[in-house]
Amino acid sequence: MATAALRVEPPATRDLRPATWSDPRYQAYALMRLAFTVAPIAFGIDKYFNVMVHWPKYLAPWINNIAPGSGQDFMYFVGAVEILAGLVVAIKPRYGAYLVAGWLAGIVINLLSYSGFYDIALRDFGLMLGALTLARLAAVYDRPLFGRF
Repeated sequence: MATAALRVEPPATRDLRPATWSDPRYQAYALMRLAFTVAPIAFGIDKYFNVMVHWPKYLAPWINNIAPGSGQDFMYFVGAVEILAGLVVAIKPRYGAYLVAGWLAGIVINLLSYSGFYDIALRDFGLMLGALTLARLAAVYDRPLFGRF
């Protein structure tokens, strides 16, 4: 019957796909893994030096008011989190991609609450969707740490 062809096996019973460079899905996974490793680490490092941009200008005043220290002090924390997130993606993209997506969601909320940066919020929303896509691809190509998760 046709319904048997639509049956999807639960993730726990499926094997991971073999990682072959001839597979366009694996190529997409590898490119996104590279991007979501390098970009957070590069932007995280720049939070300490402000070479690309003066990062504290993107911090919504309400966050600056509740965060201890100055806006730049908060950017040091942000940079550390971004570096960590990039490293987790490099080591275990199955989990790191969700970390990056969550972090980007926080950045989007910050930017939407601060007038004048809606274009950057839209860009970061797209990046968040890319990180979620990497997470889904990693579910196929990256082994879980423990059992089914």
